[in-house]
Amino acid sequence: MKINSGIKVFAPATVANLACGFDTLGLALEQPGDELIAKVSATPGIRIIKITGGKKLPYDIDKNTAGVAAKKLLEAVGNKEIGIEMEIHKKMPFGSGLGSSAASAVAGAMAVNELLRRPFTKWELLPFAMAGEQIASGAYHADNVAPSLLGGITFVRNNESLDVHRLSVPPGLFVTVIYPQVEILTKAARNMLSNTVSLKNTVQQAANLGGFIIGLQKGDFELISRSLEDVIIEPQRASLIPHFQEVKEAALKQGVLGCSISGSGPSIFALSNNSLIAENAGTEMERIYRDNKIKTALFISKINMEGVIRY
Repeated sequence: MKINSGIKVFAPATVANLACGFDTLGLALEQPGDELIAKVSATPGIRIIKITGGKKLPYDIDKNTAGVAAKKLLEAVGNKEIGIEMEIHKKMPFGSGLGSSAASAVAGAMAVNELLRRPFTKWELLPFAMAGEQIASGAYHADNVAPSLLGGITFVRNNESLDVHRLSVPPGLFVTVIYPQVEILTKAARNMLSNTVSLKNTVQQAANLGGFIIGLQKGDFELISRSLEDVIIEPQRASLIPHFQEVKEAALKQGVLGCSISGSGPSIFALSNNSLIAENAGTEMERIYRDNKIKTALFISKINMEGVIRY
């Protein structure tokens, strides 16, 4: 097998759930994201030799999402002799609700695949990246991994079988994300959710999900807007995020299509049908946190249609 000597990849941050699609919907951002450099080493095995921007991340291959994804891929190709050194450069906050662990897992799988000159297609990297993500979130969910890997807006019909689909993305769709710098861990946010959902809310959430997908397909922004409503998860998690309702109302007043929690939070996202609305919403969302002396990071982005890429 021919092997490249060294490569560098970028895996984008993601917004999962998108209000109406808990554990099923996700989209990729243009920025931020993770960079990973992989090089061939004379010593067999995978080693993480450097991590920047992520002080809490382990160097242990079996505990690092990028390391696990890379290891699973090598096991699949049956190459036990190759040595690989990896540098992980975190360009996004940990525990932000922007798919940080998923991006690292995707980067790990992509980097080793590129190093080995692509024994797998992008789609075939999904189970390796999922194995990495699972050790961080404690659950086997592709709503962050799939868009970071494949780009665009993705829909996960079934996680166990990785029945994943890319959805239509109408031109002009923009994402505004505000990250208040407080930490919410995915496991904690998931553990607080009730296992009981009313029939009324179940029907409404299913209708919203269907409406959102049809709205994307038709480019019907009004239908997308009506469908960007979370009647199940958001009411339970909103209290975890400082000033959530105030920020959401400020974004809606600027004319965004909808606004909700990004993943497990604390990041909040809004979708808009043009860049001006996206920027104005970001300004107002940022102002609320500034007035309350909470540090934030603001990201305004088109939908990233490429997903993970090699530089």
